[in-house]
Amino acid sequence: MKIVVLAGGLSAERAVSLVTGCGVCRALRERGHRAILVDLFLGMEDVPADPETLFDAPDGLCPQAEIKAQAPDLEAVRRSRRDQGPSRIGPHVIELCQLADIVFIGLHGEDGEDGRVQAMLDLLGVPYTGSGYLSSGIAMDKAAAKRMMEPAGVPTPKWRLLEYAEEEAGELAETLPVPCVVKATAGGSSLGVFLPEDREALRKALQEVRRFGGRVMWEERIFGRELTVAVLGDRALPPIEILPAEKDFDYAAKYQAGGARELCPAPVTEEEAKLVQNLALRLHRALGLEVYSRADFILDGEGRAWCLEVNSLPGMTPGSLIPKAAAAVGMDYPALCQEIVQRSHHLKRRG
Repeated sequence: MKIVVLAGGLSAERAVSLVTGCGVCRALRERGHRAILVDLFLGMEDVPADPETLFDAPDGLCPQAEIKAQAPDLEAVRRSRRDQGPSRIGPHVIELCQLADIVFIGLHGEDGEDGRVQAMLDLLGVPYTGSGYLSSGIAMDKAAAKRMMEPAGVPTPKWRLLEYAEEEAGELAETLPVPCVVKATAGGSSLGVFLPEDREALRKALQEVRRFGGRVMWEERIFGRELTVAVLGDRALPPIEILPAEKDFDYAAKYQAGGARELCPAPVTEEEAKLVQNLALRLHRALGLEVYSRADFILDGEGRAWCLEVNSLPGMTPGSLIPKAAAAVGMDYPALCQEIVQRSHHLKRRG
């Protein structure tokens, strides 16, 4: 098949997305597909007279991509686009997507996980991988997803949305319970997540979290083991336990060598594994997610599982969590990418 792997974009998770996109593109080419990587924001300034010839370009047009300790400078990315246009969709992106048999969405964060790209592709009649626009948008908004967890029978920590002006952060910090979690509702890759343990740290978190945009959420801090469960098709893969090398599992810990140990399958009892797997499947279905997703949990000292959030487009770098869970059941990375494409290609999209 001709496949456009859509990656990059203009979100704080741009670097992660590009590494995901390169890994997926090369894996699909290994499986015989004519796959190319297209950057959602930068697009392609110059295309040949017959754009279809790009699908045979060496290495699928994959750039040099790496994930550094800090999130990318998005203003520098903006300045690097020649046309300097206002659109978040770069030159020739739509044209190339329309030439493809399917678009593999390798985007993370804003524009990709929030359902806007999916809605665009729906309107163009272009098939794509993963969940549709509505369920993607709900999953991306942590508050909206949490509102659906309890009715679905998925326990989640106590939470509330916060509305405050910057100068009110100090006063608010005196009233909220600590320790706690403060997060941006639309963040990902642990960006915009703070774990204050005292009121001064809470005040700073309430000020800094606003840089990540969207709404701000306070959440009860549950202490325990960090587990994540991937859903692929109609099955839950083995849970993974995450053991950060430092105190917190932040952006750097997720993507830098030595930042965390990931144990797969997680060393939990069969009963505990089934518990989080069933909850991940239940949430996947309740939100109307399709093909694949990944839900994050805390398993407390009493064996109760608390869902923190769900990801409709979890990381697909070769070292990401879903490829590790797939490997635990005998599925290598190219086979995983192939299954995502096949399952998505057969979907009948709901309105």
